[in-house]
Amino acid sequence: MPAAGSSRRHWLRSAAVAGGLLLPGVRAMADDPVFSVVETADGRVRGLKSGGIHVFKGLRYGADTGGANRFMPPQPVARWAGVRDATAYGNYAPQMPADRRRAYADLIAYDLQPGGMGEDCLVLNLWTPSPERSARRPVLVHLHGGGFYAGSGNSPQFDGEMLARFGNAVFVTLNHRLGSFGYLNLAGHGGERYAHAGTAGMLDVVAGLKWVRENIEAFGGDPSRVLVFGQSGGGLKAGALMAMPAARGLFHRAGVMSGSGLRLMPKETSHDIAGRYLAALQVGKGALDRLHQLPMEQLLAVQVQFEQADRAQGEAPRAFSPVVDGVNLPRHPFDPDGPAVSAAVPMIIGTTFEDRAYRQGNFGLDQAGLLKFAEAKLASRPGVDAKAEAPKLVAMYRDEDPKATPYQLQARIDTDTTFRLGAQLQAERKAAQQAAPVWTYLWKTPSPAFGGRYGAPHGVDIGPSLHDIRLGLNGPSDEQMGLADQLASAWVSFAASGDPNNARTPAWAPYTREKRTTLVFDGPASATRAVDDPRRAFRTYWLPV
Repeated sequence: MPAAGSSRRHWLRSAAVAGGLLLPGVRAMADDPVFSVVETADGRVRGLKSGGIHVFKGLRYGADTGGANRFMPPQPVARWAGVRDATAYGNYAPQMPADRRRAYADLIAYDLQPGGMGEDCLVLNLWTPSPERSARRPVLVHLHGGGFYAGSGNSPQFDGEMLARFGNAVFVTLNHRLGSFGYLNLAGHGGERYAHAGTAGMLDVVAGLKWVRENIEAFGGDPSRVLVFGQSGGGLKAGALMAMPAARGLFHRAGVMSGSGLRLMPKETSHDIAGRYLAALQVGKGALDRLHQLPMEQLLAVQVQFEQADRAQGEAPRAFSPVVDGVNLPRHPFDPDGPAVSAAVPMIIGTTFEDRAYRQGNFGLDQAGLLKFAEAKLASRPGVDAKAEAPKLVAMYRDEDPKATPYQLQARIDTDTTFRLGAQLQAERKAAQQAAPVWTYLWKTPSPAFGGRYGAPHGVDIGPSLHDIRLGLNGPSDEQMGLADQLASAWVSFAASGDPNNARTPAWAPYTREKRTTLVFDGPASATRAVDDPRRAFRTYWLPV
């Protein structure tokens, strides 16, 4: 009987032979069934394979933003030797964690942010069918939602495996600084050293796009075909990039989904907020060096105090956002017109029918409550008798859809005066430039969640746009998959060619000020259609006076 050690050596050798490891010509890493190694400009990285898709997580595009780098422009990554692991998510930016107290929150799973919170958050995640330089696939860079205060590209909602496979494309998400860490305007308090603090978070995004330009070819992407897009806060960031000279040439198409921000934070307002923030930290104007020594947790605690007023009203915090500083952001993104620096960049701009439902929980609203809401909406309109006009306004919305609940009509009124109004103005101003086309869409297909009570709320189009319908706003069904086929195909086609038209969607003409053609998703995919100026009466009703 052979010795135990001899048996073990025989077993290991047999297993190695069975795996082909001892056959002539050792297998290349490209043939490894689990791992994938790619050479970047900074060093080699090792990702994982998932169903034929090569997945790289936590790829560093910038140095740690803590300590001496806090409130500074993003700093480059130091090159490394050997192979760096890229199989797990990196840090996400410091922020107030999301919770599960509202049913809508469960549907979007923002409480799930793997990777851990920290200031070493300049990382990106990447999905590709194969890391072959010759592939030159279109690249879709997705900017996460959560306004300028929360979220990350690590969220399950933004997983890119399905879209990379469906669209034969490279998909990228990235993390960047948020809140006070990314948008505290210290320029007027600390001088030239802090000249970029009010736009640091957006400069992070620019740095991420520079990484894409320098490295994406190694992952099978085409650096000359880069789409930047996102929903809600992601759309706000895409719009801000359109006004940033530093971002020019780093992306070639842009998409805004329910996030048409026309204006950003004025310098004067942000200067005042920064002063009060420093006072709360007990940091004097001549002692800003202390900001680099205080623990992250202390800075975040003060940030959360500044966010409380908005949160108490059930709204997104707005205390910290990119500052129109005259340098990195020389102007507001789309006010009073479209920015010249990105005039040649084509766009897609979309909204959902009941975007504002995500901030409303009064599902039992009755007709009296709806009238009261309409009256409050009309109160600020000059020359309007709000009490007399409210019943007429409600009747106009009721006539459009007699079966809608008061809650859904409330959400539509609120959406038409916020998300949809902003999207329409952004599309109008982009079209007026006559330098690159803009396409618009309206998502009316309701979410099946809770029996459809939300209608088509904020974020219901995210899953279909990424060809991923597993989360609660969509859910697995033939109808949802058909819609995902259409919307995901449009985004991939847009990334590839600058035109969203494809074999799965009806002919979709660009938006012009004469026709205002809009692709309307309303029911199953067979009902999707392009309509000239849909809901014209509602658009004109809410135009600024």
